[in-house]
Amino acid sequence: MEFSNLCVDLANLHCLTSERQRLRHVLYVYFSFFSERPNRRTDVVSVTPWLAPIVWEGTFDPVLIDNIYKPMNLTIATTVFAVGKYVRFLQDFLETAEKHFMVGFNVHYYVFTDRPDDVPSVNLNQGRHLRVIQVPGSNRWQEISARRMEIIQTTIERQIRREADYIFCLDVDSKFHARWGSESLGRLVAVIHPGYYEQTHDRFPYERRPASTAYIPMDEGDYYYGGAMFGGYVADVYTLTKVCWNRFEEDTRNYIQAAWQEESHLNRYLLDNKPSKVLSPEYLWQDLKAKTKEVKVIRFSGVIKNYAEVRPNV
Repeated sequence: MEFSNLCVDLANLHCLTSERQRLRHVLYVYFSFFSERPNRRTDVVSVTPWLAPIVWEGTFDPVLIDNIYKPMNLTIATTVFAVGKYVRFLQDFLETAEKHFMVGFNVHYYVFTDRPDDVPSVNLNQGRHLRVIQVPGSNRWQEISARRMEIIQTTIERQIRREADYIFCLDVDSKFHARWGSESLGRLVAVIHPGYYEQTHDRFPYERRPASTAYIPMDEGDYYYGGAMFGGYVADVYTLTKVCWNRFEEDTRNYIQAAWQEESHLNRYLLDNKPSKVLSPEYLWQDLKAKTKEVKVIRFSGVIKNYAEVRPNV
């Protein structure tokens, strides 16, 4: 951890809700600064221009971080949408999550589906629970994608805000392959899209039409973030989903749809509201993409699929 990162992490203390959490956060920051310096990566960028950490293998001590966070008895909410034929991916998602995702933490899975009877029975570890929430299906995958922000926002209001400390919103057509743990926790967390982490921002597929509320000019941009993962404190993710949904609705009233639906609005939001932690493409790889030398570990990846077969329309 660089000295600048240490200062930023200490500045985030006001976001924590108890003296106990603040003390443990100080301990984590202090020991991370002294323990991680000998093992830091030099082949990748590990800090953003606004001094947020970018998490790669070799930039954190998993034992140290777990020893700080696990005694807090945190609960992590995890949302996935298994609508239509996408319910077929749910079993692999859950089974691999139980092996690799936030092991040793309380995890509440919120599965949104129009096929509750098709949700598989998966053995969950102690402290981990699954809730099935029925949602309407759709004949257009774009509508399913767009409504995700609205549904997450509503569910946080009604339920999640009373049940969890952090939340991760993930795509169901994915698998976990290796540790995804407390190193990913932060106030507002985004992941760098694996297809664009080596590109400059003028090559990113941002929404480029000024008429859209997701518009990003050619000379602006930080990273291209993947829409298959975003997370953070429940309150911060609530604000993100509310703003993105309102902007999507405004675009709809103006008869425009952003280039990549919710992902476009997510990138606009994160340009204005910088994430406090950025996850490297290790946390959102693509099975169809060969692993590069910078990616030492693939932790989570989107599976290969026939979109024409699983989506109601293409």
